[in-house]
Amino acid sequence: GRLHPPTVLTGVTDEMLLCREETFGPVAPVLTFGDGESTEDVVARANATPYGLAAYLWTRDLARVVRVCEDLQFGIVSVNGAPLAPPQGPFGGVKGSGYGREGGHHGVEDFVEYKYVSVGLGR
Repeated sequence: GRLHPPTVLTGVTDEMLLCREETFGPVAPVLTFGDGESTEDVVARANATPYGLAAYLWTRDLARVVRVCEDLQFGIVSVNGAPLAPPQGPFGGVKGSGYGREGGHHGVEDFVEYKYVSVGLGR
């Protein structure tokens, strides 16, 4: 009785609690934008949260992919439904979603102490 089934929500607005909290559950809110909104406006809407774990983007425009991914304040960005968390990828967020990464070599680096040794072998 405590499990929520996977749910896709449409008609979601920026003012809803779902857009202001970091929901951990199988809930996917779908927010749309109008023809009159610029890409910068939409990115600003996405970044207007104190959290930043994951963002999703669908487009056929590769230049837009590069531009938007640079501007989004999220630790992980999925473009066109690409997997978010392969084992070799660094998983983690920014802002209130935490700092640091787990997974891949990025996640291991927090547990490693590096030492550089330089040895001269006589002439």
